[in-house]
Amino acid sequence: MIRVLSIIEDTMVDGPGFRTSIYCAGCCHQCPGCHNPQSWAADGGEEMTTEQIMRIIVADPYANVTFTGGDPMYQAAGFAELAAAIHRDTNKDIWCYTGFVFESLIHAEQRELLEQIDVLVDGPFVQSLRDETLLFRGSSNQRIIDVQASLYAGETILWKPNVAIAV
Repeated sequence: MIRVLSIIEDTMVDGPGFRTSIYCAGCCHQCPGCHNPQSWAADGGEEMTTEQIMRIIVADPYANVTFTGGDPMYQAAGFAELAAAIHRDTNKDIWCYTGFVFESLIHAEQRELLEQIDVLVDGPFVQSLRDETLLFRGSSNQRIIDVQASLYAGETILWKPNVAIAV
């Protein structure tokens, strides 16, 4: 089960191309200036099963998937199950936004979810580092990480778009 605030279909702000974004409840980072403070409460939204969420995801064959929130890493087991189903049943990529940093997740209970993610946008939002010109992130301390390349290399590898994106 995952506690979900909302699922937004065909969004273009949570990664490249059209995406189905799953906004989860619960975030203890509570970053000042957060664009989604209503997601902080862990008891918000409604509980949904992997099967319920997958019906929405597979209904749009052209949209990839983003886990956001709140912070999906607080519901790592549920999101790991969902990510495994996405990879098993579709050819969609998965992006995930978290206030944790990649290096801390490698050795934590969230590792199983991390292993299922293609791209991770990591780090807390820092209002004094806010930069509206950044691609797919809010502050300059946040990184866009190619998770699978990083796990393979044993070091953090930043994601690079495979096409030019006008900003």
